[in-house]
Amino acid sequence: MRVVSVHADRIDAAAVVRFKEDMRNAIQGASGRVILDLSAVAFIDSSGLGAIVASMKRMPEGQRLDLAGLTPIVEKVFRLTRMDTVFRLFPSTDAALRTQAA
Repeated sequence: MRVVSVHADRIDAAAVVRFKEDMRNAIQGASGRVILDLSAVAFIDSSGLGAIVASMKRMPEGQRLDLAGLTPIVEKVFRLTRMDTVFRLFPSTDAALRTQAA
């Protein structure tokens, strides 16, 4: 299991190329579950959402990407787009770590 923290306040069109590259590097060599800590992210647009989905799709079979620490605005985007049915959302990284992957 690996925890990857985003240290940017936005994942938008301007940041998506860097985010994808950083995720590719962070996930490389990971096994099992990856928890993406989004607690510092105050805004995400459709490009950012797409980048997170693309990161999940790049993961090898058997790996899972869970999201933690979503701010209310970011969580609302995931719920409105029904991406909360694709990803498991946790209120914090600690809560995600306490929950075993299914």
